[in-house]
Amino acid sequence: MSSAEDVAGTAPVKEEGDGMSWWYRWLCKIAGVLGGISCAIAGIWNCVTIYPLNIAAGVWMVLNAFILFLCEVPFCCQFIEFANAVAARADKLRPWQKAFFYCGMALFPILLSLSITTLLGNAIAFATGVLYGLASLGKKGDAVGYARLQHQKQGDEEKLTGTTDEVLQ
Repeated sequence: MSSAEDVAGTAPVKEEGDGMSWWYRWLCKIAGVLGGISCAIAGIWNCVTIYPLNIAAGVWMVLNAFILFLCEVPFCCQFIEFANAVAARADKLRPWQKAFFYCGMALFPILLSLSITTLLGNAIAFATGVLYGLASLGKKGDAVGYARLQHQKQGDEEKLTGTTDEVLQ
């Protein structure tokens, strides 16, 4: 750490291998838990019907809730022997893989039975996938680096046009 960071009292944010900061990782996990809760409640509510597609969508939503809990907060599933193994494997996935998986499994019940219950029940689970998708895009660049890159690009273009003008004359 430099002396400037010691004086200011700020340390750089720690990031793991996938480029997500600790607070964004917790945001994704909290969204996953809330998505699991909403999927479970809406899935059970969706099963209270006589229509088979609604029942299938409700069962899928409860399964989505179970998978979200299993991947994001495995300590909620302590009674299942393989919960920690599944959670460890899910933590090794890249953010874009989690995004694709979570968004896909949230869209399937909506395709089975389009209703307000399935839409609202899967909205937070889909939002969890979107958060992981945004994490896969990476961090936003700083303005100084971008301005330096634009200035360098402009200088390169001027050099290129200057050499072509000399060739034409």
